[in-house]
Amino acid sequence: MPDFPFHTALIVGAGPGISSSLARQLRAAGVTVGMAARNVEKLAPLAADIGVRTFAVDASNPAAVQQLFADFDKHLGEPDVVIYNASARAPGPIAEIDPENLRRALEISAFGAFLVTQQAARRMTPHERGAILLTGATAGVKGFPLSAAFAMGKFALRGLAQSAARELGPKGIHVAHFVIDGAVRSASRPDRSDNTLDPDGIAQTYLDVLRQPRNAWSLEVEVRPWIEKF
Repeated sequence: MPDFPFHTALIVGAGPGISSSLARQLRAAGVTVGMAARNVEKLAPLAADIGVRTFAVDASNPAAVQQLFADFDKHLGEPDVVIYNASARAPGPIAEIDPENLRRALEISAFGAFLVTQQAARRMTPHERGAILLTGATAGVKGFPLSAAFAMGKFALRGLAQSAARELGPKGIHVAHFVIDGAVRSASRPDRSDNTLDPDGIAQTYLDVLRQPRNAWSLEVEVRPWIEKF
């Protein structure tokens, strides 16, 4: 697809589902793709199938994220698209949640997103172009019972996206937040009914946003099954 406006993409927090669909569609658009995760072994079949490079990273560690971008720059060139898909949960009643488990969930869902956005911004700002896409959830719009940690992380992610979009947009960098409002089909959730979101459909929406002209950029996009109540 020669009309696609980007050349290199880094997906952080990669795994099956949305990340895999994104990698496939970006590769089909002619984009060089790198995928980063704590456990890269799970990415090996996809990497071999479509030709992407994998990187191991703890997204909540500042030094590890800095090294990730340095390695990406060295092997694939500076990314002009960066997608953050990592998140973590610490479910349970508020009175019973282990504070350290909650802290870890926030570090992955929100602090890691900041670290990745910061590294991306440092590379994109001198070129006055690029895109940073942050994957949110229903929990970033409304908190559910027994899910305080996830809601806190996703609310923080949404705030980061709003602030970064207003700061970096005038510098030519498109920042967009995606509210994934529904269950996403996966190997552990094979339901292919209209009650679930198709990861290929979600990925298509991300690519549609990446194609937007800068005089009509979206800050936030919600995707949900067409029968979902909201």
